[in-house]
Amino acid sequence: MIGNDRLLVCFFIFFRLKRGYILKRIMLTVAYDGTDYNGWQIQPGVTTIESVLNKELSRLLDEDIKVIGAQRTDSGVHAEGAVCVFDTGSSIPADKFSYAVNCSLPQDIRIRASKEVAADFHPRRTPCKKTYRYRIWNDNFSLPTNSRYTHLVYTGLDIEKMKEAAGYLKGTHDFKAFCSAGSQAETTVRTIYELSVMRHDKEIDIDVTGNGFLYNMVRIIAGTLIETGQGKYEPCDMIKILESKDRSFAGQTAPAKGLTLIGYEWSDL
Repeated sequence: MIGNDRLLVCFFIFFRLKRGYILKRIMLTVAYDGTDYNGWQIQPGVTTIESVLNKELSRLLDEDIKVIGAQRTDSGVHAEGAVCVFDTGSSIPADKFSYAVNCSLPQDIRIRASKEVAADFHPRRTPCKKTYRYRIWNDNFSLPTNSRYTHLVYTGLDIEKMKEAAGYLKGTHDFKAFCSAGSQAETTVRTIYELSVMRHDKEIDIDVTGNGFLYNMVRIIAGTLIETGQGKYEPCDMIKILESKDRSFAGQTAPAKGLTLIGYEWSDL
C-alpha cells in the first residue's frame, strides 16, 4: 500500500504532467537602484527587492513564486548583476522571462537576462567569484546626477597610498576586523582575489572580487581605504588591523549608497 506522502507526490507529478509542463529552474540577472528599498531580503512590513520580484513573478505566472537570491544586500545598496533563481512550470522560453516580467516591474528594478539552469543549482551554495564596486565622488560638492550612487568625500585623497593599502588585503585572511557585529557567518576567513583603486577624474572606484564577503565587509574596507587616503592610516597598518581581529581597529563603515554589486562568476555555468 502506498503511503500518504508518496501518494501526494505521485499525484503532484501526475497533475503537473497532465497540464503539459514540468518544473524548470530559471536564473535571473537583476539590476536595481536600492535607494528606495530595504535591501534584498524579505522583511516584514517593508518593501524589498525580493518581495517585489516574488509578487510580480507570481502574478505573471499565476504560480506561488519564491526566488532564491545569491545575495542579501543591505538597504540602499545597488546592483548591476544580482542573481536569483526560481522554479516554474511555465511554458515561457527561459530567455523571454526578462522581457515578460520587466513590463510590470518598477523602473528602478530591471531583469537584464534570464536563462534555464540545472534543477539542483543553488546560487548561495555553489562556489563563485563575486565583485563589488564602491564609488567615491572626490570633489567639493556632490553631483546631482550621480549622488544616489556615490559617496561624497570632499577632502583630498592620496590614491597611491590607497592602492598600496589595498595590496595588503588581497589573498586569504581572517577578516573579522572588517566585519560588523551581528554577522552569523560560521567563519570570518575569506579570499580576496582582486582589489583595485582607480581614479576617473572626480570619481574613485574601489573594485573588490572575492569568494564571499562578511556583513558590511566591503563598506568597511572602503571606509578604511578612504581614511588611509586621508592620512589616518599608513598602508602597512592593514596588517595590524587584520591581525587584531578587532572591528574597532578598522575604519568607518562607508555609506551604503556608494556600493554596487557588479556581478558573479560561476565556473560551471
